[in-house]
Amino acid sequence: MEQVVLSYGDCLLRCSDVCLLDAPHWLNDNVIGFIFEFLASTLPQALTQRIAFLSPEVSQFIKCCEREAPEFLKPLDLPSKDLILLPVNDNAGSEAGGTHWSLLAYVRQFQSYLHYDSAPGTNKPHARLMARSLSALLRGNPAYREENAPAQHNSYDCGMYVVCVAEALCEQLGNGQCGKR
Repeated sequence: MEQVVLSYGDCLLRCSDVCLLDAPHWLNDNVIGFIFEFLASTLPQALTQRIAFLSPEVSQFIKCCEREAPEFLKPLDLPSKDLILLPVNDNAGSEAGGTHWSLLAYVRQFQSYLHYDSAPGTNKPHARLMARSLSALLRGNPAYREENAPAQHNSYDCGMYVVCVAEALCEQLGNGQCGKR
């Protein structure tokens, strides 16, 4: 078994995960999950209670198990959250994998899903499917829209864009500006 480099909250990072931080590699589920866990634990408590950081594994479950997702997610009390952050992967299967990440954010103030894709259009079908699956749990009929996002200029930085946009949205929520252009 490969050596564990870091155990943090519910996340384990191994040597192979940490090596992905050097170019030209894209981030995997473990690294993105760790960064979400770290963000959740370093934000002010009052802000953290308003945000749901869903791990890549939970996001993939939402996409693959549309009918079961609402029941499975009830304990997370997502309807009470002001911001729900979901990493989106282009993997259509149930196993880990895929080649591109983007971020889907539900902003309760606007009753909208905002999709941020550093390679515009690449993950749109996956994000729409996740939004549709999650909508069964949320109140109302949230709108969906593609947002302008910073564009990546290589084939591997998509995961970094996901975590940077997620962090920016958290900051905006803390400043009362979440999702504003």
